[in-house]
Amino acid sequence: MDGSKNFNIQKMDVDQSPTSQETDKEEDNVDVNELALEIVKNAIRAAVQSMEEAEKPTKSIKWITHGEFTAERGRKQIEEFVLTWEYQDRWVHYTQFIEREDRIHSYHYIYCVRWSIPTAKRPMPPVTASAFFTIKITKNKPPDMPIEISYIFEGLSLVHRPGMTRFREKWLRDIIEAKNILMESIPF
Repeated sequence: MDGSKNFNIQKMDVDQSPTSQETDKEEDNVDVNELALEIVKNAIRAAVQSMEEAEKPTKSIKWITHGEFTAERGRKQIEEFVLTWEYQDRWVHYTQFIEREDRIHSYHYIYCVRWSIPTAKRPMPPVTASAFFTIKITKNKPPDMPIEISYIFEGLSLVHRPGMTRFREKWLRDIIEAKNILMESIPF
């Protein structure tokens, strides 16, 4: 014997259809492809939205100077600025002067713009959303210098400046929704 063995190879009928394991792999590939396609569509949609927003400059107004400033003129300027924001007609708002803070080198005039969505059923909504504006009047600036304005939305810490940030109605909706959830959780 030379150490080799004789083997008899017999041809068998083999089902050429995919096995259940191969079918599972194909289904997984289809699922992954669908998921990848959805991710790409969302990325493209977000990029298009970002480009559209970049084409629309943020709106602002011509602000008054230190010499022209009074608390009432400041309130009217804030009203004028808020009217440049894009929001649905169902929102109503009013602006109120809160206080004047005397700082070392400046005066800070604080205003509150209160937002709500009245309905026929509830003309006086139980919750509102507020934006707080600060107009800074520096004591040693010449009267022809423009005033400095910043604002924040209640419950949020990001400080906005006119002409720098585009207003989002979603900020108001989120504040109202959070307050409604809180109100529902408290038994009266």
